[in-house]
Amino acid sequence: MAKKTAFYDKHKSMGAKIVEFAGYEMPIQYEGIIAEHMAVRNSVGVFDVSHMGEFIIKGKDALAFLQKITTNDVSKLVKGKVQYSAACYEDGGVVDDLLVYSFGNYYMTVVNASNIDKDFAWFEKNNPSEAGGDVELTNKSDDYSLLAVQGKNSLATLQKLTDTNLSEMKYYTFKEGKVAGIDAIISRTGYTGEKICFEIYITSEKETSEKLWDAIFEAGKEFNIKPIGLGARDTLRLEAGYCLYGNDIDNTTNTIEAGLGWITKPDKGDFNGKPKVMDQLTNGVSRKLVGFIVESRMVARHGYEIYSDGKPIGHVTSGSMSPVLGKNIGLGYVTKELASPGTIIQIKIRNEFVNSKVVKIPFVSKE
Repeated sequence: MAKKTAFYDKHKSMGAKIVEFAGYEMPIQYEGIIAEHMAVRNSVGVFDVSHMGEFIIKGKDALAFLQKITTNDVSKLVKGKVQYSAACYEDGGVVDDLLVYSFGNYYMTVVNASNIDKDFAWFEKNNPSEAGGDVELTNKSDDYSLLAVQGKNSLATLQKLTDTNLSEMKYYTFKEGKVAGIDAIISRTGYTGEKICFEIYITSEKETSEKLWDAIFEAGKEFNIKPIGLGARDTLRLEAGYCLYGNDIDNTTNTIEAGLGWITKPDKGDFNGKPKVMDQLTNGVSRKLVGFIVESRMVARHGYEIYSDGKPIGHVTSGSMSPVLGKNIGLGYVTKELASPGTIIQIKIRNEFVNSKVVKIPFVSKE
């Protein structure tokens, strides 16, 4: 039986098309992906992302544990800061990409919904407690409701509901406060590429969650706020050039070839996958994840082969139409020699070799 978030009845009442995703009944769309996508780009939209996973890490060795299990430098975090990072296997393959929150005396990691059980098992396997370390791990994924409020009018919408000064919050920071009278973690983060964006963590209790939902939609009415499904969440993140686990990164890829060297800090000390990272930094990668624009009305889908001069050079990892650009865009791995912006590659779509151009990402940049 698929789980339901505390907002399930709200989704149904607003006409959402529901699909099973990562073990949950989730809204894929309401009025349509393009309309929802543009609502976020032009004003404000609300996503139910309560299916994401949250782990609490406590104990005197919590920092050392996170330094070992993630690629970024957790020692740089201070209370109220958020960090994007990744967990890797010993061979460098990506376990998951994740967020790390510092609460000063403990941490919270936020992981992808489809990876919750796998990730928590990996965290437990790496827990040094059996060897005398002091790390307490708790999977709190079922205890949180999480709404992402994204777009240029998200701040004005939420400011009506909280005494926390949202305009003072910088990107990738968070505060604990109240929203609509509800205890919340207010995070200046998101997966849409919008720089004015927030994610609100509260209790997963249904009545409280629905109260927050109603309050946000009432506050955003003047901005024509809309509910947003997982379909538009995917097109928004692709325009921003953000990786999706299971598509663009997985256990067969590593952070360097995926363009995530900026969250990989070899100088911090030992961490899982470091030998592979050092090899790639020293000797270079054989392939790179690139963005491309398809010179056709056809969409390049996940798994399609990429060619150059009739020879296979890689594969598409993500692809869709960009509502903002009005063009078909995508991400894919190609040999490093063909990864420079401006390079023309061919993607095999329905037995046709369709020209595409490698471009810099993000495809759409928001300031």
